Amino acid sequence: MEQAQGRARARSWFTQFPAALRHVALIRLIAMLGAGGVLYLTPMVFHQAQFSAGRVTEGLALAALAGTLGRILSGLLLDRGLNCAVPVLLAALLAIAGDARLMGAGSFGGYLQGQVLLGMAVGFYWPAIELAVPLCCAPVPSGRAFALMRSADALGIATGALLGAVLAWRGWLRGIYAVDIGCMLVLLLLLSRRQLPDPRPRERLAHPSPWGPWLPGLLPLLAVAVLATAMPALMQSALPLELVRGSLQRRALPVSLGALTIGLQLALLLVLQWPVGQALARRPVAAGLNVSLVSFAAGNLLLAGSAYSERGLGLLLLAQLPLALGMACFLPTATEAVVERSPIEHQGLALALLSQCFAISGFAAPLLAGRLLDGQGHGAGLWLLMALACLGGLLLVRGLGPRRTLP
Repeated sequence: MEQAQGRARARSWFTQFPAALRHVALIRLIAMLGAGGVLYLTPMVFHQAQFSAGRVTEGLALAALAGTLGRILSGLLLDRGLNCAVPVLLAALLAIAGDARLMGAGSFGGYLQGQVLLGMAVGFYWPAIELAVPLCCAPVPSGRAFALMRSADALGIATGALLGAVLAWRGWLRGIYAVDIGCMLVLLLLLSRRQLPDPRPRERLAHPSPWGPWLPGLLPLLAVAVLATAMPALMQSALPLELVRGSLQRRALPVSLGALTIGLQLALLLVLQWPVGQALARRPVAAGLNVSLVSFAAGNLLLAGSAYSERGLGLLLLAQLPLALGMACFLPTATEAVVERSPIEHQGLALALLSQCFAISGFAAPLLAGRLLDGQGHGAGLWLLMALACLGGLLLVRGLGPRRTLP
């Protein structure tokens, strides 16, 4: 009886949102369910294939670089009125091809080919799926809508990573690519049944506003985003490698336990995302960004400290809480800030620029991490460096202008 009442309350809570917004949330949930294992456990797959940390992170960096082209193309096409579903469809097809290549890849060349395809898929996907949110959220405020979307993302990623941990325990870690292929096929079916919205009325697109008044105001936010998005990139590249390799005095973990540790952080993010996103939607953007950077700094200090003890696993597990809080604060806040600070006819490009921050940090952070892990044999120096960088990023937040809503 209590379980049935709980399910009824969950359905009632979800139906408060418009049907179009629920459709976008379902698409994001399915997409992130497949991506959860691929994003966070690919380093472990190719660690098992005897790739060095440098080679693994080079592939991840190449994927981020490949995604830059997809992001710009997606943003520009969206600003010209292309339906949001088209880039998402292209992303699903590219992801299927990339997953199929990685599932059977045994050479470094095959690994790079699969990563390029997945990087392009990510590039096409994000500007379109982000822009779809403010287009279909009325009468719900966009801040609450983005909090819902990040909760859907977090649920999908956490479930996908935990499923990957089960596959690792069963001895078939590469099954994460089969899961992603299945999710992409479901996503294609969903899009065939109901389209996503067109970006903007054509009469507004025919007379776009100049870039000068709005683009400079985004620059401090984009600089903060490059720094903050380095943390998810490192959680997907450096942390899985360090878990299975060990660090200074902390012993290495089996692959299955390493995957569960990653799953812990994602489960925490799932729990925190909705209440944190809701609370920050009512506060200035700077508040969420400050909390995010401080939380990232605290998590990095705990990760660094865990390397200096044989029993450092406790500190490593404790670090997952501030790291998850940092991501829960940053993701909806940054997206809402971009929407507020860009005119409607340029929001596709503006969201593509924000998504490029993920690509920049996704390219640079794994390369730096791979060099440090191979050169030092541990990640303590990397985590200390990131803690200092996050604290320094608080100065960038001061450069953000006041919140404003553009027509």
